[in-house]
Amino acid sequence: MSASVIWPVPSRAPLRIQPAPRRADHRDLLRGAFWRRVPAYADVTEAEFLDHAWQARHTITKPTKLLEALNGLVPSEFIADAELGFARAPMSVRVSPYIMALIDWTNPYEDPLRIQFIPVASRLLADHPELDLDSLHEQADAPVPGLTHRYRDKALFLALDTCPVYCRFCTRSYAVGVDTEEVEKVSLKVSNERWTKAFEYIASRPELEDIVISGGDAYQLRASQIEEIGDALLAIPNVRRMRFATKGIAVMPQKILTDHAWTDALTRVVEKGRKLHKQVVIHTHFNHPNEITGITEAATNLLMERGITVRSQGVLQRGVNDSAETMTTLVKRLGHVNVQPYYIYVHDLVKGVEDLRTSVDTALRIEKQVRGSTAGYNTPTFVVDLPGGGGKRDAHSFEHYDRETGISVYEAPSVKPGLFMYFDPLRDLSPSVQRRWADPRTRATMIASARAAAMR
Repeated sequence: MSASVIWPVPSRAPLRIQPAPRRADHRDLLRGAFWRRVPAYADVTEAEFLDHAWQARHTITKPTKLLEALNGLVPSEFIADAELGFARAPMSVRVSPYIMALIDWTNPYEDPLRIQFIPVASRLLADHPELDLDSLHEQADAPVPGLTHRYRDKALFLALDTCPVYCRFCTRSYAVGVDTEEVEKVSLKVSNERWTKAFEYIASRPELEDIVISGGDAYQLRASQIEEIGDALLAIPNVRRMRFATKGIAVMPQKILTDHAWTDALTRVVEKGRKLHKQVVIHTHFNHPNEITGITEAATNLLMERGITVRSQGVLQRGVNDSAETMTTLVKRLGHVNVQPYYIYVHDLVKGVEDLRTSVDTALRIEKQVRGSTAGYNTPTFVVDLPGGGGKRDAHSFEHYDRETGISVYEAPSVKPGLFMYFDPLRDLSPSVQRRWADPRTRATMIASARAAAMR
């Protein structure tokens, strides 16, 4: 008698209910003549507003001029607050009409772009006691003026000391812009002699393969200077990769569209590099979805048509992008306009902007929520650029993190020996711990304890 065959009964997999289609808000870019909301630009034509030369001519470089432009837009109390804020700021003022037009002047205190570019005295906080003006020690790691060689195969070339706008949170406030009441700047002006020394040093170090051209801002270089720098570096055999660093695409995208000489010069350097099998790209800097408009999209579309890769490095800032919702929208909007999110920095310890800093814990929480919202290659890495010159480390990679005292400790064995510490803003700590930070002896004890814990 043959054995009966028992067929397996297939298990019923639970039915997965597909989520309802979601509205893709990150694709809704601001378009139209939005600049006319500002009385000073009410009669400006589209052709004028899209002209990079018009933007540059009308960029506001004096606090008095900026405050004049706000007459009738904001209460007099805000103007007085901003006037005092400029007096206490380490960065000089430089704000483009494009940025002025994107700020919501009906709610200036909470607007994320106003927060980045226009200081108000009522929101300023005392600097952290461990702050240093050049907290990343870029000058200490400079073998020749304006060239920082910290990582084995990469160098940072600071070609000049001006930008299309001045971010008040700039890490390089020790050099960028003109002197202020708070800071006398280190000079990094354009100089053929200084540039030649930098190129000679790069050529003398065969391990150097990756050069960042920054400043200041590469946007401020003339077209001829873009090619001069590009040709000089491409001619060095050991240089394999170059990045032109600019905030400009976020604050004056019009230049890409209407400064044909500049964009063509950059394109020629990129194409020359490609023929030499060397990579030339743009690194830019977006912090909030509101910075990305239809004008931005037109500029990045043109760069994509030219075969130019664009990546973005942002900064985590309180009141600007320190929520998972805002950061996710920013990341997805960058991807929508073909800009690859690369890094999000935990805010450096910068003089005069303690109100903008967030804790490492905030970065860890937001990164966890952002990851998985889009493709991995379009998801930025959240990093801490270590005070003391330890370089960039994944925010998660600390050896020790005491959330009570706000001290995180990192190692950077491929960059420099030793331990490096980052300090959360005091406002995120309990009142009792803030009092401990106010006492130099107790402060030293907390730092020593964190160091010892990391070594264990």
